[in-house]
Amino acid sequence: MSIKLRLTILSFLQFFIWGAWLTTLGSYGFGFKNWTGAQFGAVFSTLGLGSLIMPALVGIIADRWMNAEKLYSILHILYGITLFALPLIDVPDTFFWVLLASMCFYMPTISLSNSLSYRILIDNRMDVVKVFPPIRVWGTVGFIAAMWLTNLISDPKSPWDAGKAFGEQIASVTGHAINANQFYIAGVFALVLGIYAWFLPKCAPENKGKGKGSWIDNLGLRAFKLLGNYKMAIFFLFSMFLGAALQLTNMYGDTYLKDFEKIEQYKNSFVVEYSTIIISISQISETLFILAIPFFMKKFGIKKVMLISMFAWVLRFGLFSFGNPEGLLWMIILSNIVYGMAFDFFNISGSLFVETTIEPEIRSSAQGLFMMMTNGFGAIMGSILSGWMIDKYYLLPDGSKDWPGIWMVFAIYALFIAIFFGILFRHKHNAADVAHAGH
Repeated sequence: MSIKLRLTILSFLQFFIWGAWLTTLGSYGFGFKNWTGAQFGAVFSTLGLGSLIMPALVGIIADRWMNAEKLYSILHILYGITLFALPLIDVPDTFFWVLLASMCFYMPTISLSNSLSYRILIDNRMDVVKVFPPIRVWGTVGFIAAMWLTNLISDPKSPWDAGKAFGEQIASVTGHAINANQFYIAGVFALVLGIYAWFLPKCAPENKGKGKGSWIDNLGLRAFKLLGNYKMAIFFLFSMFLGAALQLTNMYGDTYLKDFEKIEQYKNSFVVEYSTIIISISQISETLFILAIPFFMKKFGIKKVMLISMFAWVLRFGLFSFGNPEGLLWMIILSNIVYGMAFDFFNISGSLFVETTIEPEIRSSAQGLFMMMTNGFGAIMGSILSGWMIDKYYLLPDGSKDWPGIWMVFAIYALFIAIFFGILFRHKHNAADVAHAGH
C-alpha cells in the first residue's frame, strides 16, 4: 500500500470518528435524553476543555519520549473505549465527565494526525505543500460519510429500511436505544484506527534526550507575548469570538432541523428525516471553498477575508432563522452552502495569517495559541453562554424552543463581531506574504 493511500485512510478515519456523533449530539441530548440547554451547553463545552492543554502536553510526549504513531494509536483506542461507555450514562453530570475524558483523548489527535502526515511525507521525500492538501480533503469526506451513515442507521425515522434494520440490530445487541448507535459506530472505527495507526511508519521523538528548549517554549507560553501587540491581540480576541460562532452551529444545527417534526405540516418532511444529510452540505461546501482561499488571501488580504467570513456567519444564522422545510427550504440549503465560506475563510485563512505574520521562532506556538482561542476558549464560551441563553429566554411554554429567535440572536452576534472587527483590526495587506506561505 502506498504512503499516500495509507495517509488518506488515516485522514478519512480521523474525521469519520468525529463526524459520526458531533452534529447529532444535540438531537441525542435534547430529543432523546431531554437535557436542558444549560446541561447540554456544559456537555458540549468538553470539546473546548479538551483543546486547552492536551494538544500541547501530547506534543511534548511525542517530541521527547514516545513514537508519535504509537501515541496516536493509544489515544484513539482510549477514545473508542470512552465512546462505548457514553450510551450507558443517563445522568448529564456523569456524561460530562466521560465525554471530557473522551475529548482529552481525541482533540490532541487532530494536530497529531497532521504532524504524523507531515513527518511521513518528508521522510519519503514528498512535497508536503502539494501532496498533503488532497490527503486532508479526505478527512472532510470522512466526516460527511459518518454524518450520512449516522443519519441512515442511527435515526429511527430514517426512511432507509436496510439502515433502520441494521440500526435496530445494533440496538438489540447493545440493549440500548437506536439513538445511541452514533457512539457505537464512532467507537468501533476509533478502535480500528487505533490498531491501523500502530503499524504506520515509525516517527521516533526528534528531541529525545536533547534537552533543547525550556518548558515555557514547549508549552507554547512564549507566544502569549503576542497579546502585547495591538494587532495580534485584536486578531486572537476576535478569533475567540468566531470560535464561539462555530460552536453554535455544531451544537444546534441538527437539533434545529429535527425540531421541525414538532410542527404538524413539517413532521414528515425531507428535512426532518434527512436532517444530518442536509447539514452535511456544509462540509461539502467546505471542501470547495478551501480551493478559493489562496486567491482571496492574495487578492484581498486577511482583514477582508475575515470580514467576509463574519458576514457569512451572519447569513448562516439569519437564513436558518427564516427558513423552513417547504416554501423556504432554499434558505436552509443556502445557509449550509454559506457555512463553507464562513468556516474556511476563518479557520484556514486565520492559520495562514499566523504562518505569514509571526517570526519563525514562535510560529508553532502561535498556531497553538490560535487553536486555543478558537477551539478552546471560544468553544467553551459558545457552549455555556448559548445554553444559558436558550434556557432563560427562548424556551416556549410547551417546552419547545424558539428557533427563529435563537438564530436571529446568533446572527446579530456575528454582525456585531464583524462591525467591531472592521473598526478595530488594522492590517496592511501585502500579497507577497501569502505567496511566501506556499514555500
